[in-house]
Amino acid sequence: MRAARRALTEHERWQCAHDCARHLLNHHAFRNARRIAAYLPADGELDTAPLIERAWEMGKRVYLPVLLPHGENRLWFARYTPDTHLVDNRFGIPEPARAAHTRASPLALDLVLTPLVAFDAHGHRLGMGGGFYDRSFAYLRHHTRWLRPRLIGLAYDFQRHARLPSQPWDVPLHAVVTDRHLYLSR
Repeated sequence: MRAARRALTEHERWQCAHDCARHLLNHHAFRNARRIAAYLPADGELDTAPLIERAWEMGKRVYLPVLLPHGENRLWFARYTPDTHLVDNRFGIPEPARAAHTRASPLALDLVLTPLVAFDAHGHRLGMGGGFYDRSFAYLRHHTRWLRPRLIGLAYDFQRHARLPSQPWDVPLHAVVTDRHLYLSR
């Protein structure tokens, strides 16, 4: 799956990112969200730039994940603006330089856009294997009636599988948006 993402041409990536953005911009979770967490793509992940730019135009606050220090394996989210200074984290992924006054806990977000390697119709997501999103949003497994944040995966349509294995600690996505479809899971 990761090799297939990397094999896409620059034009194919650009087109898929814009098609995905078109699908998500019409979804109530995006329209109603004031605080949106996105990600900066790595390893061929679907590009979030069209969504981030549109969110800024709509006056929404955008956040990016920030790794907590070693040992915690959780995410916080830092405010992201066009002027934000980015630094590479320990995995080489750009994130906002640490500034305590711009961070938000996962509970403070309305919508979280997650990267993924594969997904299925039940909202199960295969990530990069670190478990950061599952640990950061573990409270959603126990409080299924919480309305926020909504967790929406972004992917290329070819990343869809009939069924992925799941573990008790996995936090399912509410939906996945691809370049071709919006898949609702719960």
